[in-house]
Amino acid sequence: MSADHTHAEHSHHGYISDKAKYLARLKRIEGQARGIHRMVDEEQYCIDILTQISALTSALQGVAVGLLDDHLKHCVTDAARSGGEVAEAKLAEATQAIARLVRS
Repeated sequence: MSADHTHAEHSHHGYISDKAKYLARLKRIEGQARGIHRMVDEEQYCIDILTQISALTSALQGVAVGLLDDHLKHCVTDAARSGGEVAEAKLAEATQAIARLVRS
């Protein structure tokens, strides 16, 4: 199942009730990335830059885990109730997403 096909199936995603929270977190992450850019441009100490990169990575992982949790609670749960191929496809999709997160 393609990503476009998957997105077209949903008119409502599980994270929608927390959309403002996710957008605020992503805005802070953007600021962190700009700060790292500035640190490199200003040739700041390597360890300080690496510390900020670690914080940025943790922030992104937090967003990813939150979205995954919402996806499991809503999209996967709804599909599991439907059963059949839809449920199998959603479980496979979630497994692939988890695998990508683990590799990153």
